Amino acid sequence: MRLYLIRHGQTPANVAGELDTAPPGAALTALGQAQAEALVDVLAEEQVTGVYASPLRRTQLTAGPLAAARGLDIRVQMGLAEVRAADLEMRSDEDAVAAYLGCLAGWILGDLDREMPGGHDGHTFVERYDAAVHAIAERHPEGETAVAFSHGAAIRTWTALRADGLDPATVTERRVMNTGAVVLDGDPASGWHLVQWSGEPLGGAELADRSAHDVTGETTEEALAEAEH
Repeated sequence: MRLYLIRHGQTPANVAGELDTAPPGAALTALGQAQAEALVDVLAEEQVTGVYASPLRRTQLTAGPLAAARGLDIRVQMGLAEVRAADLEMRSDEDAVAAYLGCLAGWILGDLDREMPGGHDGHTFVERYDAAVHAIAERHPEGETAVAFSHGAAIRTWTALRADGLDPATVTERRVMNTGAVVLDGDPASGWHLVQWSGEPLGGAELADRSAHDVTGETTEEALAEAEH
């Protein structure tokens, strides 16, 4: 099967640089809504047979235009949720952002025993995201395409650990902006092959907000330094 993991559209927290990871989370900005609507045309040639979203409302709002255009229900898959910031929730200061992204970078580089401050370790995250992807794959045989709306940190981390042909060290340098995506072919049994990594919004670079202080779509140099501690 083909699996699109698409990051949600822009939210006010993305603009402000806040670690907004707990449910229900923020809604979309006007730009975020435009990013979501652009996906209808972007994916027009794909034979999409399933649309999925995390329990956070920003992913469901982003999924809405595509699901409506295809006449499909949005299936909420709990495991697609963002990596919880725990004690760092809703903070935007440099120390909090570095600690959050540093933990993710540590997981990407193989230190799954590392724990988010006040939260869980990388093993727990991988297990629940694996379960979500497995549940999606069970519904879609070879030749079908599913689109799952998820979150920047979660997509980057899980893809780094599960897709073949990726050097984890280079994944820490890649971004997934709002409505950016990774595209994978495969299944849980045979593994996942990376077809495409789109760091920019799928609807085009003109839908990117270069002034936003988005903190979960990329890894900073400070976070990499934190990952080494």
